[in-house]
Amino acid sequence: AVMIDMFLCVFPTAVNDMEKKLAEFKCDTNEAVCLKLVRFPEDIDDESTTFHPEYSHQLFGDDEVAFGYKGLQIQLYYSAGNLSTLFKVKYTARVTDTFDCVEPDDVEGKVREIIPAGFCCNTDDFISLLEKEANFRPFGSLLHTYKVHNVEAGEDLTYQIHKVDVSCPGFREYHERLQTFLMWFIETASFIDVDDDHWDFFLVFEKYNKDGETLYASVGYMTVYNYYVYPDKTRPRVSQMLILPPFQGEGHGAQLLETVHRYYCTSAKVQDITGMSPHEDPSENYVKLRDFVLVKLCLTLPSFSSEKLSQGFSEEMVSEAREKLKINKKHARRVYEILRLRNTDMSDEEKAREFRLEVKKRLYGPYRKNQRELTKMQKCLRPEELASHISQMDTSLQHEELEKSYQDVLADYRRVLERLAQA
Repeated sequence: AVMIDMFLCVFPTAVNDMEKKLAEFKCDTNEAVCLKLVRFPEDIDDESTTFHPEYSHQLFGDDEVAFGYKGLQIQLYYSAGNLSTLFKVKYTARVTDTFDCVEPDDVEGKVREIIPAGFCCNTDDFISLLEKEANFRPFGSLLHTYKVHNVEAGEDLTYQIHKVDVSCPGFREYHERLQTFLMWFIETASFIDVDDDHWDFFLVFEKYNKDGETLYASVGYMTVYNYYVYPDKTRPRVSQMLILPPFQGEGHGAQLLETVHRYYCTSAKVQDITGMSPHEDPSENYVKLRDFVLVKLCLTLPSFSSEKLSQGFSEEMVSEAREKLKINKKHARRVYEILRLRNTDMSDEEKAREFRLEVKKRLYGPYRKNQRELTKMQKCLRPEELASHISQMDTSLQHEELEKSYQDVLADYRRVLERLAQA
């Protein structure tokens, strides 16, 4: 360490030059990782079919940088249906070719940690696997078929949603390949233990034609864990949901979530469907999607009629949403507020005020809890400790935070209603 400090003092210019040269060998891993869903051999060299991760920090650190390469390209190409994998690492220069005593990051080793064995490293081998895609068929039982108009193709494309469990032959290996996408598109993703028989899997596939044959492409999936509820019920909890980037923005997420809800509605064993666990904080996009789907479903319920909405949130809404649609109380309340906003003339000051107070009353819950805690603290804390806690619970600050929370909720609700109007 002393020798290094002396070197830095005596040769600062040399150090700066070295730092500049080394900086040229840093690569943004979100750009370097190249993903594809390949249907035809020509897709392999077609840059328009490439997509990139939203996140790569789980493999390459918070900076999402790989050191030691110029022109780094980490190719992870999947056959569209069975997700057979081609994995290659390419670069134009590597740091050890130019500098001594500096090791490049082991990018290949990091990626190998998440992709299951059996992948190809040779393009010709991968192309031979593409020829077997005609034999691939979706796993599990068909729950729902729907069509989406594709502007580029100029036609309606057909999609299917299947429900499957891990006992289905070949599914375990397929799921191991499918879940690798989680690391690139869900910020806090983790792989699940498929040996636990409480898991349900829901898969989305597209039907397409190739040389006169019908083939299937993987579109996305959802995992649901069934928790036990005393004495004889279950409570499904959505754990992971991902629509692959080439299919995003086409309504597949809404179709999937609605289909899953309708599937569990048919089971007398299901008490209600709950949200993601505290350890799986739902993304903002998922919350918007869930709001849209649940509002759409509740529009058919008598307890959510315009007349009932004006009378406030009721136990009738809670019980009907749970019994008919397996929607839990927390989500039913959110649906009520969105539909109440839909029925409220916000240009009418009195009606707008009623709605605002209705929402803020719910949002104020955590602050009331703080007040109860403060009352308890008064009995057991020393004066200086109590003063510290009171300063952290400043009333004016609470009002500011409450107003901000209300405005954020209002903006979210309006986006849901805009989508509902378009649908």
